[in-house]
Amino acid sequence: MDLALVNIQQNLDEIKKIEQDLEYWSARDLMIVLGYKTWRKFEEAIRRAKEACMTSGYESNDHFVSSGKKVSTGSGAIREIEDILLTRFACYLVAQNGDSRKPQIALAQTYFATQTRKQELLETRENENKRLEARVKLRQTEKKIVQTVYERGIRKPVEFGVFKDNHIKALYGGISTAQLKRRRSIPHTRALADFDTDIELKAKDFSLAMTDHNIKQKNIRGPHQMNREVVKNSRATRRTLLSRDIRPETLNAQEDLKTIESRRKKELKIE
Repeated sequence: MDLALVNIQQNLDEIKKIEQDLEYWSARDLMIVLGYKTWRKFEEAIRRAKEACMTSGYESNDHFVSSGKKVSTGSGAIREIEDILLTRFACYLVAQNGDSRKPQIALAQTYFATQTRKQELLETRENENKRLEARVKLRQTEKKIVQTVYERGIRKPVEFGVFKDNHIKALYGGISTAQLKRRRSIPHTRALADFDTDIELKAKDFSLAMTDHNIKQKNIRGPHQMNREVVKNSRATRRTLLSRDIRPETLNAQEDLKTIESRRKKELKIE
Protein backbone atom coordinates (compact mmCIF):
# COMPACT_ATOMS: atom_id res chain seq x y z
CA MET A 1 0.00 0.00 0.00
CA ASP A 2 1.21 3.54 -0.82
CA LEU A 3 2.95 5.17 2.18
CA ALA A 4 0.98 8.41 1.77
CA LEU A 5 -2.28 6.45 1.88
CA VAL A 6 -1.11 4.58 4.97
CA ASN A 7 -0.27 7.87 6.67
CA ILE A 8 -3.61 9.51 5.97
CA GLN A 9 -5.40 6.33 7.00
CA GLN A 10 -3.60 6.46 10.34
CA ASN A 11 -4.37 10.17 10.74
CA LEU A 12 -8.06 9.67 9.98
CA ASP A 13 -8.26 6.69 12.32
CA GLU A 14 -6.60 8.70 15.09
CA ILE A 15 -9.15 11.52 14.95
CA LYS A 16 -12.13 9.17 14.70
CA LYS A 17 -14.32 9.10 17.79
CA ILE A 18 -16.64 6.29 18.89
CA GLU A 19 -19.51 6.68 21.36
CA GLN A 20 -22.17 4.03 21.99
CA ASP A 21 -21.00 2.08 18.92
CA LEU A 22 -21.41 5.18 16.73
CA GLU A 23 -18.34 6.52 14.95
CA TYR A 24 -17.89 10.13 13.91
CA TRP A 25 -15.28 12.73 13.05
CA SER A 26 -14.93 16.36 14.14
CA ALA A 27 -14.92 18.67 11.12
CA ARG A 28 -12.30 20.82 12.87
CA ASP A 29 -9.99 17.80 13.20
CA LEU A 30 -10.74 16.62 9.67
CA MET A 31 -9.95 20.07 8.29
CA ILE A 32 -6.33 19.80 9.47
CA VAL A 33 -5.85 16.25 8.15
CA LEU A 34 -7.19 17.30 4.74
CA GLY A 35 -4.73 20.16 4.50
CA TYR A 36 -7.04 23.15 5.09
CA LYS A 37 -5.69 26.10 7.06
CA THR A 38 -8.89 28.14 7.53
CA TRP A 39 -12.35 27.14 8.68
CA ARG A 40 -13.96 29.49 6.18
CA LYS A 41 -12.57 27.62 3.19
CA PHE A 42 -13.34 24.22 4.71
CA GLU A 43 -16.93 25.32 5.38
CA GLU A 44 -17.39 25.68 1.62
CA ALA A 45 -16.47 22.02 1.12
CA ILE A 46 -18.92 21.08 3.87
CA ARG A 47 -21.68 23.15 2.24
CA ARG A 48 -21.20 21.36 -1.08
CA ALA A 49 -21.08 18.02 0.73
CA LYS A 50 -24.44 18.75 2.41
CA GLU A 51 -25.97 19.56 -0.97
CA ALA A 52 -24.62 16.28 -2.37
CA CYS A 53 -26.06 14.45 0.62
CA MET A 54 -29.55 15.83 0.00
CA THR A 55 -29.26 15.18 -3.74
CA SER A 56 -28.51 11.55 -2.88
CA GLY A 57 -31.81 11.37 -0.99
CA TYR A 58 -30.44 11.50 2.54
CA GLU A 59 -31.21 13.94 5.36
CA SER A 60 -28.12 16.10 5.80
CA ASN A 61 -28.91 16.57 9.51
CA ASP A 62 -28.45 12.83 9.99
CA HIS A 63 -24.86 13.04 8.78
CA PHE A 64 -23.80 16.62 9.60
CA VAL A 65 -24.53 17.49 13.25
CA SER A 66 -23.80 21.00 14.50
CA SER A 67 -21.63 21.05 17.60
CA GLY A 68 -19.06 23.11 19.47
CA LYS A 69 -15.39 22.51 20.16
CA LYS A 70 -13.47 23.93 23.13
CA VAL A 71 -10.02 25.31 22.31
CA SER A 72 -7.32 27.13 24.25
CA THR A 73 -6.54 30.73 23.32
CA GLY A 74 -3.06 32.24 23.36
CA SER A 75 -3.66 33.54 26.88
CA GLY A 76 -4.57 30.10 28.14
CA ALA A 77 -8.30 30.78 28.33
CA ILE A 78 -10.83 28.28 26.94
CA ARG A 79 -13.40 29.29 24.35
CA GLU A 80 -15.89 27.37 22.28
CA ILE A 81 -15.81 27.48 18.48
CA GLU A 82 -18.23 26.16 15.88
CA ASP A 83 -17.77 22.53 14.87
CA ILE A 84 -19.70 19.86 12.95
CA LEU A 85 -19.76 16.15 13.78
CA LEU A 86 -19.55 14.03 10.64
CA THR A 87 -20.49 10.43 9.89
CA ARG A 88 -18.27 8.34 7.64
CA PHE A 89 -20.62 9.07 4.74
CA ALA A 90 -20.39 12.80 5.46
CA CYS A 91 -16.59 12.62 5.52
CA TYR A 92 -16.63 10.83 2.18
CA LEU A 93 -18.83 13.56 0.69
CA VAL A 94 -16.57 16.28 2.14
CA ALA A 95 -13.57 14.61 0.52
CA GLN A 96 -15.46 14.33 -2.77
CA ASN A 97 -16.28 18.03 -2.66
CA GLY A 98 -12.96 19.27 -1.31
CA ASP A 99 -10.12 21.06 -3.07
CA SER A 100 -8.87 18.49 -5.59
CA ARG A 101 -5.49 20.24 -5.75
CA LYS A 102 -4.70 19.05 -2.25
CA PRO A 103 -3.05 15.58 -2.26
CA GLN A 104 -4.74 14.76 1.05
CA ILE A 105 -8.17 15.05 -0.62
CA ALA A 106 -7.53 12.30 -3.19
CA LEU A 107 -6.10 10.03 -0.48
CA ALA A 108 -9.08 10.69 1.82
CA GLN A 109 -11.48 9.89 -1.05
CA THR A 110 -9.83 6.49 -1.44
CA TYR A 111 -9.87 5.84 2.31
CA PHE A 112 -13.53 6.74 2.88
CA ALA A 113 -14.70 5.01 -0.30
CA THR A 114 -12.98 1.82 0.85
CA GLN A 115 -14.31 2.10 4.40
CA THR A 116 -17.84 2.87 3.19
CA ARG A 117 -17.77 -0.17 0.92
CA LYS A 118 -16.55 -2.36 3.79
CA GLN A 119 -19.41 -1.11 5.96
CA GLU A 120 -21.93 -1.77 3.19
CA LEU A 121 -20.66 -5.34 2.83
CA LEU A 122 -20.80 -5.82 6.61
CA GLU A 123 -24.39 -4.53 6.77
CA THR A 124 -25.38 -6.74 3.83
CA ARG A 125 -23.94 -9.79 5.56
CA GLU A 126 -25.67 -8.94 8.83
CA ASN A 127 -28.99 -8.62 6.98
CA GLU A 128 -28.37 -11.96 5.26
CA ASN A 129 -27.68 -13.57 8.65
CA LYS A 130 -30.95 -12.21 10.05
CA ARG A 131 -32.89 -13.59 7.09
CA LEU A 132 -31.19 -16.98 7.22
CA GLU A 133 -31.85 -17.33 10.96
CA ALA A 134 -35.46 -16.19 10.62
CA ARG A 135 -36.03 -18.63 7.73
CA VAL A 136 -34.76 -21.56 9.81
CA LYS A 137 -37.08 -20.53 12.66
CA LEU A 138 -40.05 -20.22 10.29
CA ARG A 139 -39.39 -23.70 8.84
CA GLN A 140 -39.45 -25.12 12.36
CA THR A 141 -42.74 -23.38 13.17
CA GLU A 142 -44.29 -24.45 9.84
CA LYS A 143 -43.30 -28.07 10.49
CA LYS A 144 -44.82 -27.85 13.95
CA ILE A 145 -48.14 -26.38 12.82
CA VAL A 146 -48.47 -28.86 9.94
CA GLN A 147 -48.35 -31.65 12.51
CA THR A 148 -50.81 -29.80 14.77
CA VAL A 149 -53.47 -29.20 12.10
CA TYR A 150 -53.02 -32.70 10.67
CA GLU A 151 -53.88 -34.21 14.04
CA ARG A 152 -57.02 -32.06 14.17
CA GLY A 153 -58.54 -32.55 10.75
CA ILE A 154 -56.57 -30.84 7.95
CA ARG A 155 -55.13 -33.77 6.02
CA LYS A 156 -55.63 -33.34 2.27
CA PRO A 157 -53.00 -31.40 0.28
CA VAL A 158 -55.69 -28.98 -0.94
CA GLU A 159 -56.73 -28.32 2.67
CA PHE A 160 -53.13 -27.53 3.64
CA GLY A 161 -52.93 -25.20 0.64
CA VAL A 162 -56.09 -23.33 1.67
CA PHE A 163 -54.88 -23.03 5.27
CA LYS A 164 -51.53 -21.58 4.21
CA ASP A 165 -53.07 -19.23 1.66
CA ASN A 166 -55.57 -17.93 4.21
CA HIS A 167 -52.61 -17.12 6.45
CA ILE A 168 -50.88 -15.20 3.65
CA LYS A 169 -54.03 -13.34 2.56
CA ALA A 170 -54.73 -12.19 6.11
CA LEU A 171 -51.14 -11.04 6.59
CA TYR A 172 -50.90 -9.26 3.21
CA GLY A 173 -54.26 -7.51 3.09
CA GLY A 174 -56.14 -9.99 0.90
CA ILE A 175 -53.33 -10.76 -1.56
CA SER A 176 -52.79 -14.46 -2.21
CA THR A 177 -49.51 -16.35 -2.41
CA ALA A 178 -49.78 -16.66 -6.20
CA GLN A 179 -50.49 -12.94 -6.59
CA LEU A 180 -47.51 -12.00 -4.41
CA LYS A 181 -45.22 -14.24 -6.44
CA ARG A 182 -46.35 -12.59 -9.67
CA ARG A 183 -45.90 -9.11 -8.16
CA ARG A 184 -42.39 -9.94 -7.02
CA SER A 185 -41.37 -11.98 -10.09
CA ILE A 186 -40.83 -15.11 -7.98
CA PRO A 187 -41.05 -18.48 -9.83
CA HIS A 188 -44.33 -20.18 -8.96
CA THR A 189 -42.45 -23.34 -7.97
CA ARG A 190 -40.38 -21.54 -5.32
CA ALA A 191 -41.30 -20.79 -1.71
CA LEU A 192 -42.39 -17.18 -1.19
CA ALA A 193 -40.54 -17.09 2.14
CA ASP A 194 -37.16 -17.62 0.45
CA PHE A 195 -37.46 -14.09 -0.94
CA ASP A 196 -38.91 -12.43 2.19
CA THR A 197 -37.38 -9.66 4.26
CA ASP A 198 -36.47 -10.62 7.83
CA ILE A 199 -39.50 -8.63 9.04
CA GLU A 200 -41.86 -10.73 6.91
CA LEU A 201 -40.24 -13.97 8.04
CA LYS A 202 -40.61 -13.00 11.69
CA ALA A 203 -44.20 -11.85 11.17
CA LYS A 204 -45.13 -15.17 9.56
CA ASP A 205 -43.39 -17.10 12.31
CA PHE A 206 -45.16 -15.09 15.02
CA SER A 207 -48.65 -15.45 13.54
CA LEU A 208 -48.24 -19.19 12.92
CA ALA A 209 -46.74 -19.74 16.39
CA MET A 210 -49.76 -17.98 17.95
CA THR A 211 -52.07 -20.10 15.83
CA ASP A 212 -50.34 -23.31 16.88
CA HIS A 213 -50.55 -22.28 20.53
CA ASN A 214 -54.22 -21.34 20.39
CA ILE A 215 -55.28 -24.45 18.46
CA LYS A 216 -53.73 -26.61 21.17
CA GLN A 217 -54.79 -24.41 24.09
CA LYS A 218 -58.41 -24.12 22.95
CA ASN A 219 -58.50 -27.66 21.51
CA ILE A 220 -59.71 -26.30 18.16
CA ARG A 221 -60.63 -28.99 15.62
CA GLY A 222 -61.85 -29.12 12.04
CA PRO A 223 -60.63 -27.26 8.92
CA HIS A 224 -63.14 -24.41 9.20
CA GLN A 225 -62.32 -23.54 12.80
CA MET A 226 -58.55 -23.80 12.28
CA ASN A 227 -58.72 -21.59 9.20
CA ARG A 228 -60.62 -18.99 11.22
CA GLU A 229 -57.90 -19.11 13.88
CA VAL A 230 -54.98 -18.63 11.47
CA VAL A 231 -56.80 -15.72 9.79
CA LYS A 232 -57.47 -14.09 13.15
CA ASN A 233 -53.82 -14.31 14.27
CA SER A 234 -52.41 -13.25 10.90
CA ARG A 235 -54.68 -10.20 10.83
CA ALA A 236 -53.58 -9.30 14.35
CA THR A 237 -49.94 -9.52 13.23
CA ARG A 238 -50.73 -7.35 10.20
CA ARG A 239 -52.30 -4.69 12.43
CA THR A 240 -49.10 -4.60 14.47
CA LEU A 241 -47.02 -4.12 11.32
CA LEU A 242 -49.31 -1.38 10.03
CA SER A 243 -49.14 0.42 13.39
CA ARG A 244 -45.38 0.68 12.79
CA ASP A 245 -45.84 1.92 9.21
CA ILE A 246 -44.85 -1.43 7.71
CA ARG A 247 -47.13 -2.56 4.88
CA PRO A 248 -45.82 -6.05 4.00
CA GLU A 249 -47.33 -6.22 0.51
CA THR A 250 -45.28 -3.17 -0.56
CA LEU A 251 -41.93 -4.70 0.45
CA ASN A 252 -39.60 -5.79 -2.33
CA ALA A 253 -38.39 -9.33 -2.92
CA GLN A 254 -34.93 -9.96 -1.48
CA GLU A 255 -32.10 -12.08 -2.83
CA ASP A 256 -33.01 -15.76 -2.95
CA LEU A 257 -31.98 -17.38 0.34
CA LYS A 258 -31.03 -20.54 -1.57
CA THR A 259 -28.47 -18.46 -3.49
CA ILE A 260 -27.11 -16.99 -0.26
CA GLU A 261 -26.86 -20.45 1.33
CA SER A 262 -25.00 -21.75 -1.73
CA ARG A 263 -22.61 -18.79 -1.62
CA ARG A 264 -21.90 -19.36 2.07
CA LYS A 265 -21.08 -23.04 1.42
CA LYS A 266 -18.60 -22.05 -1.30
CA GLU A 267 -16.98 -19.55 1.08
CA LEU A 268 -16.47 -22.29 3.66
CA LYS A 269 -14.79 -24.55 1.07
CA ILE A 270 -12.44 -21.73 0.04
CA GLU A 271 -11.51 -21.06 3.64
